[in-house]
Amino acid sequence: MSTLDRPRSTYGGLRGVLANLASRFSAFSDISGRRFNDLMPKGLYARSLIIVIAPIVILQSVVAYVFMERHWQLVTYRLSAAVTQDIAALIDIHRTYPADRDDATLKRIARERLNLMVDILAPEPLPVSGPRPFFDVLDAALSREIALQVGRPFWIDTVGNSALVEIRIQLEDGKIMKVFARRGMAYASNSHIFLVWMVIASLVLIAIAILFLRNQIRPIQALAAAAEDFGKGREVAGFRPRGASEVRQAALAFIEMRRRIERQIDQRTTMLAGVSHDLRTILTRFKLELALLPEGPETEALRRDVDEMGRMVEGYLAFARGDAGEAPAVTDIELMLKEIGADAERTGAPTTVAYHGQPTVKVRPDAFRRCIANLVVNAARYGDAIAITGHRDHRWLTVTVDDDGPGIPAENREDVFKPFLRLDDARNVDDGGSGLGLAIARDIARSHGGEITLSDSPLGGLRATVRVPV
Repeated sequence: MSTLDRPRSTYGGLRGVLANLASRFSAFSDISGRRFNDLMPKGLYARSLIIVIAPIVILQSVVAYVFMERHWQLVTYRLSAAVTQDIAALIDIHRTYPADRDDATLKRIARERLNLMVDILAPEPLPVSGPRPFFDVLDAALSREIALQVGRPFWIDTVGNSALVEIRIQLEDGKIMKVFARRGMAYASNSHIFLVWMVIASLVLIAIAILFLRNQIRPIQALAAAAEDFGKGREVAGFRPRGASEVRQAALAFIEMRRRIERQIDQRTTMLAGVSHDLRTILTRFKLELALLPEGPETEALRRDVDEMGRMVEGYLAFARGDAGEAPAVTDIELMLKEIGADAERTGAPTTVAYHGQPTVKVRPDAFRRCIANLVVNAARYGDAIAITGHRDHRWLTVTVDDDGPGIPAENREDVFKPFLRLDDARNVDDGGSGLGLAIARDIARSHGGEITLSDSPLGGLRATVRVPV
């Protein structure tokens, strides 16, 4: 390798290491982001509360830490230093004026001038020091100041009496100077007032934020509920735009979208109703003319064609209308399935019906009955046995229709839902019909906000599954 190639190879190796580190960091960031998203609440109200409350809590925590670290401890250390200076002055007086009887002058100066209670005890050992409190700043401050300014053996008690601090210092002559000082003289005892006011202010701000957020979230929740009801084919009553301007704009867009969809449905229904009326008039004339013709094979064939055309017209109209004009109502689905099963039994198809869960569901009764009946009729046409099963939980109503027929290949299962499409082995093709049975069923299911899917049946044939929200 030449000397010119070495820097290039070194650069290439460094670039590879950096690229590897970047890919690992990106993978770690993706994993951390997914875990963080899993831990975060999913609702807008909860996330908004976190957005408002988290900065307040962080700010208050930082302020409290800075206050405790800088102000509270600093004031406590300075107060402790001042008390220690007074005690050191009393020790100097005791050492300078030992002839004072019973140290009366020393006690009087301490009581009147320094607001301390002092007593001189006979020589005795200092008490055994107990464990130092973990969060007691006063104990640490006094210990440090006495060690620095007095330099004599000492013992302090900051927890025995909540209002007083007891300090014992061994003097040079062996005697013990016992000093009682008010806790407030050596300790910033009013610091908790700041913390209390800070907590109260935070709670008030959080309460106000909760009230305002609730009022802002309610219009969004109302819009979501209206959209869900409309998607399920239910009447959206009493909905009006409210809240912030952006929410009002979204609500107005939803209302306009609903009007356009309803207008389109009405136009389609009106158009097909007009076409159906015109065709029915012509079919009626055909029937009258056939009634005047003599009976014969040609007349019978024409009569069958006219009847077939009448059925096709009714099927087209039903598909276009989709029973959208029917109002939703609380319906006993279990009873409906049993009635549909009994109708299938009367046609000669052995049918079993089972239902689990709460039987009542809010649907459009006639439309939903037609949806299930179309599936059952389709199963009865191609199978010898039918099983109808219903189940309702807190979110979904699921109805399955199984048969033991030949089934439908997986690649053709979506094609059979297409209107007017005829497949060679498609199961939605009626003899002489228009092939709209499954298309009408799916259209009704989707108008309820649900769906129909086809799969393999445990009976060996086809399973049709209707799933609509409750």
